[in-house]
Amino acid sequence: MFKLSEIKELIKLVDQTSVHELEIENEGARLAIRKPGKTEVLNVQTSPVAHTYVQAPAQAVPAAPAAPAAETEAKSESNSRAGLHSIVSPMVGTFYRSPSPDAPAFVNTGDRVNEKTVVCILEAMKLMNPLEAEVKGEIVEILAENGQLVEFGQPLFLVKPE
Repeated sequence: MFKLSEIKELIKLVDQTSVHELEIENEGARLAIRKPGKTEVLNVQTSPVAHTYVQAPAQAVPAAPAAPAAETEAKSESNSRAGLHSIVSPMVGTFYRSPSPDAPAFVNTGDRVNEKTVVCILEAMKLMNPLEAEVKGEIVEILAENGQLVEFGQPLFLVKPE
Protein backbone atom coordinates (compact mmCIF):
# COMPACT_ATOMS: atom_id res chain seq x y z
CA MET A 1 0.00 0.00 0.00
CA PHE A 2 1.30 3.46 -0.88
CA LYS A 3 1.37 6.22 1.74
CA LEU A 4 -0.32 9.50 0.87
CA SER A 5 2.97 11.36 1.39
CA GLU A 6 4.71 9.01 -1.06
CA ILE A 7 2.00 9.53 -3.69
CA LYS A 8 2.15 13.32 -3.28
CA GLU A 9 5.96 13.28 -3.63
CA LEU A 10 5.77 11.12 -6.76
CA ILE A 11 3.18 13.48 -8.31
CA LYS A 12 5.50 16.44 -7.63
CA LEU A 13 8.48 14.61 -9.13
CA VAL A 14 6.59 13.63 -12.29
CA ASP A 15 5.20 17.16 -12.61
CA GLN A 16 8.71 18.70 -12.38
CA THR A 17 10.37 16.38 -14.91
CA SER A 18 9.99 15.49 -18.57
CA VAL A 19 8.57 12.08 -17.59
CA HIS A 20 5.00 11.79 -18.94
CA GLU A 21 4.01 8.51 -17.31
CA LEU A 22 5.06 6.52 -14.24
CA GLU A 23 3.77 3.12 -13.14
CA ILE A 24 4.83 1.36 -9.93
CA GLU A 25 3.68 -1.93 -8.45
CA ASN A 26 4.46 -2.76 -4.82
CA GLU A 27 3.06 -5.55 -2.63
CA GLY A 28 -0.08 -5.97 -4.76
CA ALA A 29 -0.77 -2.22 -5.01
CA ARG A 30 -0.41 -0.54 -8.40
CA LEU A 31 0.10 3.19 -8.94
CA ALA A 32 0.01 4.89 -12.34
CA ILE A 33 0.64 8.63 -12.76
CA ARG A 34 0.21 10.28 -16.15
CA LYS A 35 0.69 13.96 -16.98
CA PRO A 36 -2.14 15.98 -18.55
CA GLY A 37 -1.99 16.18 -22.32
CA LYS A 38 -1.34 12.45 -22.55
CA THR A 39 -3.88 11.17 -20.02
CA GLU A 40 -5.27 13.16 -17.09
CA VAL A 41 -5.87 10.30 -14.66
CA LEU A 42 -3.99 8.94 -11.69
CA ASN A 43 -5.08 5.35 -11.07
CA VAL A 44 -4.48 3.77 -7.69
CA GLN A 45 -5.49 0.13 -7.49
CA THR A 46 -5.08 -1.67 -4.16
CA SER A 47 -7.09 -4.78 -4.97
CA PRO A 48 -8.83 -6.27 -8.01
CA VAL A 49 -12.15 -4.82 -6.75
CA ALA A 50 -11.21 -1.32 -5.51
CA HIS A 51 -10.28 1.48 -7.93
CA THR A 52 -9.69 5.14 -7.11
CA TYR A 53 -9.28 7.68 -9.86
CA VAL A 54 -7.68 11.04 -9.18
CA GLN A 55 -7.26 13.91 -11.60
CA ALA A 56 -3.62 14.82 -12.09
CA PRO A 57 -2.51 18.48 -11.80
CA ALA A 58 -4.42 20.46 -14.39
CA GLN A 59 -2.87 22.42 -17.22
CA ALA A 60 -4.58 25.04 -19.33
CA VAL A 61 -6.64 23.41 -22.06
CA PRO A 62 -8.17 25.52 -24.84
CA ALA A 63 -11.94 25.75 -24.43
CA ALA A 64 -14.39 24.88 -27.17
CA PRO A 65 -16.07 27.86 -28.84
CA ALA A 66 -18.97 29.07 -26.70
CA ALA A 67 -22.40 30.18 -27.80
CA PRO A 68 -22.76 34.00 -27.81
CA ALA A 69 -24.91 34.16 -24.62
CA ALA A 70 -22.71 31.67 -22.79
CA GLU A 71 -19.62 33.54 -23.97
CA THR A 72 -20.89 36.83 -22.50
CA GLU A 73 -21.76 35.12 -19.21
CA ALA A 74 -18.35 33.41 -19.03
CA LYS A 75 -16.55 36.72 -19.71
CA SER A 76 -18.46 38.55 -16.96
CA GLU A 77 -17.73 35.70 -14.49
CA SER A 78 -14.06 35.75 -15.49
CA ASN A 79 -13.89 39.54 -15.04
CA SER A 80 -15.56 39.34 -11.62
CA ARG A 81 -12.99 36.72 -10.51
CA ALA A 82 -9.96 38.60 -11.84
CA GLY A 83 -7.51 39.40 -9.08
CA LEU A 84 -8.87 36.73 -6.73
CA HIS A 85 -6.67 34.06 -5.17
CA SER A 86 -7.86 30.44 -5.29
CA ILE A 87 -7.20 28.20 -2.32
CA VAL A 88 -6.90 24.77 -3.93
CA SER A 89 -6.97 21.26 -2.54
CA PRO A 90 -3.46 19.82 -2.12
CA MET A 91 -4.86 16.28 -2.18
CA VAL A 92 -7.84 14.10 -2.92
CA GLY A 93 -10.12 13.87 0.07
CA THR A 94 -13.40 14.78 1.70
CA PHE A 95 -13.94 18.51 2.29
CA TYR A 96 -15.24 19.57 5.72
CA ARG A 97 -16.03 23.19 6.60
CA SER A 98 -15.96 22.58 10.38
CA PRO A 99 -14.03 20.41 12.85
CA SER A 100 -17.19 18.46 13.76
CA PRO A 101 -20.81 18.28 12.54
CA ASP A 102 -22.11 20.43 15.42
CA ALA A 103 -19.26 23.00 15.36
CA PRO A 104 -19.40 26.27 13.42
CA ALA A 105 -17.61 26.53 10.07
CA PHE A 106 -13.94 27.54 10.11
CA VAL A 107 -14.71 30.43 7.72
CA ASN A 108 -17.71 31.93 5.95
CA THR A 109 -18.09 34.28 2.99
CA GLY A 110 -16.97 37.75 4.05
CA ASP A 111 -14.58 36.52 6.77
CA ARG A 112 -11.06 37.95 6.91
CA VAL A 113 -8.24 35.40 6.89
CA ASN A 114 -4.46 35.49 7.20
CA GLU A 115 -1.78 33.07 6.03
CA LYS A 116 -2.22 30.75 9.05
CA THR A 117 -6.04 30.73 9.23
CA VAL A 118 -7.44 27.19 8.96
CA VAL A 119 -10.19 27.33 6.32
CA CYS A 120 -11.25 23.67 6.21
CA ILE A 121 -10.27 20.08 6.91
CA LEU A 122 -9.54 17.53 4.19
CA GLU A 123 -9.99 13.91 5.20
CA ALA A 124 -7.79 11.49 3.31
CA MET A 125 -7.26 7.86 4.29
CA LYS A 126 -8.93 8.50 7.69
CA LEU A 127 -6.48 11.34 8.46
CA MET A 128 -7.80 14.85 9.11
CA ASN A 129 -5.60 17.44 7.36
CA PRO A 130 -6.20 21.12 8.20
CA LEU A 131 -5.82 23.47 5.23
CA GLU A 132 -4.52 27.00 5.85
CA ALA A 133 -5.41 30.03 3.72
CA GLU A 134 -1.75 30.88 2.91
CA VAL A 135 -2.91 34.37 1.88
CA LYS A 136 -4.20 37.42 3.75
CA GLY A 137 -7.56 38.70 2.57
CA GLU A 138 -11.34 38.22 2.53
CA ILE A 139 -13.21 35.00 1.65
CA VAL A 140 -15.30 35.91 -1.40
CA GLU A 141 -16.72 32.51 -2.33
CA ILE A 142 -16.75 28.94 -1.00
CA LEU A 143 -16.64 26.59 -3.99
CA ALA A 144 -17.06 23.17 -2.33
CA GLU A 145 -19.93 21.67 -0.35
CA ASN A 146 -19.46 20.23 3.12
CA GLY A 147 -18.83 16.47 2.87
CA GLN A 148 -17.99 16.68 -0.85
CA LEU A 149 -15.16 14.61 -2.34
CA VAL A 150 -12.61 17.02 -3.81
CA GLU A 151 -9.81 16.43 -6.30
CA PHE A 152 -6.14 17.39 -6.23
CA GLY A 153 -5.83 20.99 -7.45
CA GLN A 154 -9.58 21.69 -7.22
CA PRO A 155 -10.35 25.30 -6.17
CA LEU A 156 -12.09 25.33 -2.76
CA PHE A 157 -12.20 29.05 -1.84
CA LEU A 158 -11.80 32.38 -3.61
CA VAL A 159 -10.03 35.08 -1.60
CA LYS A 160 -9.72 38.78 -2.36
CA PRO A 161 -6.09 39.39 -1.31
CA GLU A 162 -5.14 42.45 0.73
